[in-house]
Amino acid sequence: MMYVNKAKLVTEEVSRVILGKKECIEKIMTAILATGHILIEDIPGVGKTTLALAFAKAMDLKQNRVQFTPDIMPSDITGFSMYQKEMEKFIYHPGAIMCNLFLADEINRTSAKTQSALLEVMEESAITVDGVTRPVPSPFLVIATENPIGSAGTQMLPESQLDRFMIRIVMGYPQKEDEVDILLKQSGHRLLDEAEAVITRQELIEMQKEVKTVYVHRDIADYIVELSHCSRTHAMLSLGLSTRGSLALSHMAKAAAYMQGRDYVIPDDVCKVFADVAGHRLRLNAQGKMNHLTVEEVMKDILTSVSKPRPEK
Repeated sequence: MMYVNKAKLVTEEVSRVILGKKECIEKIMTAILATGHILIEDIPGVGKTTLALAFAKAMDLKQNRVQFTPDIMPSDITGFSMYQKEMEKFIYHPGAIMCNLFLADEINRTSAKTQSALLEVMEESAITVDGVTRPVPSPFLVIATENPIGSAGTQMLPESQLDRFMIRIVMGYPQKEDEVDILLKQSGHRLLDEAEAVITRQELIEMQKEVKTVYVHRDIADYIVELSHCSRTHAMLSLGLSTRGSLALSHMAKAAAYMQGRDYVIPDDVCKVFADVAGHRLRLNAQGKMNHLTVEEVMKDILTSVSKPRPEK
């Protein structure tokens, strides 16, 4: 647990840029420590892109940003091979994905073919172009922003892609007082320009390694599986948590414990991250929609239906 205070330095630095969103910042930092990818959903103009860029600067990560539009091609993401006459062979030209933090801006505005180019790299941290597999730099994460479904030019992401995002969060509008501060502090310059690197890439890697050593008792593992099983059999859901979702819940719980300075997971860690991990993976069935339920209400029902493990005496 040598590096746990470094995580707090990052959240404090990002909080200087993104005012009034401490909870969102901590959730993203938790997912980064858990080596997960993050999906940020909200309307344009609330700071989603700035938030991602602030994390890149605070952790000294090489970042590439792609504005996803209908004409973006898969090769723009993964790169391509071009024949070089002088060398008499094909030479690989890296795509935007060859970085530490890939910002996929408005990911749900591009074609499904281009979105699918992200599936391999999000799961394997490697890309395959012309039969050759190449690893991406370490550390590596994807932060994607999406506009709400129904906004002009958007389409739903497939479940297979949503499942590869460890968490999905919604930023929301700032509070009145915070918005006033934004107006006053951004007059003449951008707050993002003031962000500085407070940790190195290697320190982030070391923190991620420490998170993996956080202890999960079998009772906690059973609790996570029970939550997943409850979502799969719930009367109001047509799609529950996958096994990848269960793993994401475990990884996020470990990172949440780490953020609190503990080297072991407690049930409250699981409850704390459950909604962010499960919300984008669950689907209401016809009965749930007829009863005008929301996924959030069903998730609360799941948490209350499954008993927490009791501490050993």
